[in-house]
Amino acid sequence: KPKDLLILNDTKVIPARLFGRKDSGGKVEILVERLINDFEALVMIKASRAPKIGSYIVLENDKQVKVIDKASGLYKLSFGSNSILTLLNEIGHVPLPPYIERIDIKEDLVRYQTVYAKNDGAIAAPTAGLHFDEPLLSNLNSYGVDHAFVTLHVGAGTFQPVKVEDIKDHQMHSEYFEICQETVDKIVTTKANGGRIVAVGTTAVRTLESIALQGELSSAKGDTDIFIYPGFEFRLVDAMITNFHLPKSSLLMLVSAFIGIEKMFQIYQ
Repeated sequence: KPKDLLILNDTKVIPARLFGRKDSGGKVEILVERLINDFEALVMIKASRAPKIGSYIVLENDKQVKVIDKASGLYKLSFGSNSILTLLNEIGHVPLPPYIERIDIKEDLVRYQTVYAKNDGAIAAPTAGLHFDEPLLSNLNSYGVDHAFVTLHVGAGTFQPVKVEDIKDHQMHSEYFEICQETVDKIVTTKANGGRIVAVGTTAVRTLESIALQGELSSAKGDTDIFIYPGFEFRLVDAMITNFHLPKSSLLMLVSAFIGIEKMFQIYQ
């Protein structure tokens, strides 16, 4: 409604899946989880045998990457003098979510993006934002509903189910986020004018509630591993737009925290 503010996640999906082979000849699949800088990244590696620290992986274009370290299930790779994003754009594959059961095609890099995607770094699109196009955003603006952007680079942990019996024991994945001062100012103004903060997607919710936990609202960037489940006290988000989520996922627990477990079950049933 008029005076509301939509918060959109402007992360951009990168073709983060690479294929190659080890020195021994074994096949390797690499999923770039996070860019450390232009030439180093944290990745997930799928292979018949785990690669050794110090070993090399030969990619499809015959360029080599070096395995530098491993911690918390992620490998650190050095791409040498090769720009990672340039390399990904040359030979990378779009890491489609597991519920899309086909190989990626060239058009996916365009279609599996929000219309406002800008900042490279996600391995999955913030899918709630896929429902918005430029005419809709323009119509909402004419109606008195403004929008602002945050960035949260969606990582592979988004698809990992919660496996522990007590959800408080779940180790949440960490993701990089940014929120600029312009967005903060719009949030403050919206609240002061009686409008609602409407988060588009769970990633926008996690970003907003992460900065709310810091106390005074201000621009920020860094990592967040916030885990929102029933009992969580929302400080900033007044409404949210989201898709349906898989059972036993942290995303479903976030929705349950927002609307209540009973209402969530009613909606899904």
